[in-house]
Amino acid sequence: MRQLVNSSRCLTSQTGLGQGSVGLEIENPPERAHILNMFRNREEAGAALACEVAGLSPKDPVILALPRGGVPVALPVARALKAPLDLLLVRKIGMPGREEVAAGAIVDGSPPRIVFNEGLLRATGLRREDFSEQIRKKLAEIAKRRERWLGGRGHVPVKGRTAIVVDDGIATGATMRAALAALREREPAEIILAVPVAAPDALAEMEPLVDRIIVLETPRPFHAVGAHYIDFLQVDDDEVTEMLKSANAREGKGK
Repeated sequence: MRQLVNSSRCLTSQTGLGQGSVGLEIENPPERAHILNMFRNREEAGAALACEVAGLSPKDPVILALPRGGVPVALPVARALKAPLDLLLVRKIGMPGREEVAAGAIVDGSPPRIVFNEGLLRATGLRREDFSEQIRKKLAEIAKRRERWLGGRGHVPVKGRTAIVVDDGIATGATMRAALAALREREPAEIILAVPVAAPDALAEMEPLVDRIIVLETPRPFHAVGAHYIDFLQVDDDEVTEMLKSANAREGKGK
């Protein structure tokens, strides 16, 4: 495992963050007072991340972004590596009658992967079959989102390639853990997790699931991903669509 944490070279050269918090400390709310380095927006974080990832010279890379927030971060990475950009869509499977409790997740792919919390199923006496109808609906949601954002374009193959998974940050890591576990079943040669900021405890849980981790900031205490961005507005559907078009127009049909 090679873990790059708080790299001053790329933070300084790409964003200017190595010299402090871009001169905007006065406007920080109290919960941000301890944060020395902040990104202006997701695009700037992506540029710094791209610098680090490019330094690894990954072989035959594919960039996989978790939408929506991961797409503007992943775009500079895809451009720096001249690699195809695809999505890693994840939908939670909720417990019957308690949808907020995750029994598992469905991860987009060809075919889609379903990851369950087997310990929870044993404790509750539920079977995978008990979630069949919910799984059907979630698969339809994934297909609808993929059609909207990618126009029905097929999945970029990852088998035997370097899969680089990108998001705008990791807080609890539940969605990312499901995504990584499912991605491993698609048999990439290597999985690299690349994020601008992550909670240290959540990041530790990712280590067994990947080959390498690249992270720019691992703050303690960790409050929220958005606390490390000046601009953390929600990315809308049209923006996601346009960014994916932009990335893949350069790659044609991908590799």
